[in-house]
Amino acid sequence: MRRTLLPLALVLLTSGAEAKDRATFRYTPPQGEERPVVVDAMVGPQSSDFALRLRFSKPPFGPECGMRCANVTLLLDTDANTQSGLKLSGQQAENGADLAIIIQGTRDLASDTPDNYLRVKVRRLTSESRNMDDGDLIAEMDHRRDPDRIHVEGNTVFLLIDAGNSLPSGRKVRVVYHPVGAKAIQAQIPGMLSGSASNGKVMIFRKGGWGQAQQGGRRLGSEAR
Repeated sequence: MRRTLLPLALVLLTSGAEAKDRATFRYTPPQGEERPVVVDAMVGPQSSDFALRLRFSKPPFGPECGMRCANVTLLLDTDANTQSGLKLSGQQAENGADLAIIIQGTRDLASDTPDNYLRVKVRRLTSESRNMDDGDLIAEMDHRRDPDRIHVEGNTVFLLIDAGNSLPSGRKVRVVYHPVGAKAIQAQIPGMLSGSASNGKVMIFRKGGWGQAQQGGRRLGSEAR
C-alpha cells in the first residue's frame, strides 16, 4: 500500500480558500457529545487514491480527549452498487460498502512515556462480509510513521487511502457516515471511472494546495442532527 509520495505536510494548504470548499457532508453532533466526531468532510478521487479532509468537533487524539478520543468509521461504496460489498441485515445505508476507513485516537502504552497518536485502519469489504470485522485488514497506519498518508492540523485530519486492492470501480462513489445514535449520512462523489481522478476537477491534494475541488459531493439523505 505504501508508495513514495511527498509528505502531506508539504502538499496541503489550509488557507482562507478552504472556507470556499464544498463539503461532501456535514454533521451537527448533539450537545454533550463527549467523543470527537466528524462535523465536516471532503472526499474525492485523486489518481489511484481517495483523498479525505475530515474536520472533527474537537482534537481527535491527545490529552484533551483523554479516554474518549475519536473512534469513527467512514464507508465507501466504490461502485455505488448495493449488490456488492457489505451485507448487513435489513435495509441499511451501510449495505454495499466496499471499503471501511476507521479513524481512532489512541495511546502507545508500550513506551516509557505513553504517546498519543492517530491510527487509521482500512478494511476491504465484500459480499461475504456480514459486519465491519468480516473485512480483510488491508492497511494500518498512524500519523507518526505514515506522514505521506496522514497529516493532522488541530481538529482536521487529511488522509490518502489507496483505491487499489481490486476494489470495484464506477463512475460514482457513495460515502456513508453513521454517527452513534444518529441517522446515517450518505453523499455521492465522482468515482474512479468518472475521469475526475485525473482531470483535476475534484482533486483535494494537488501541487501544494487544494486544487479546484469543484464538486465536493451530492447529498443523498437528510443531514443528521
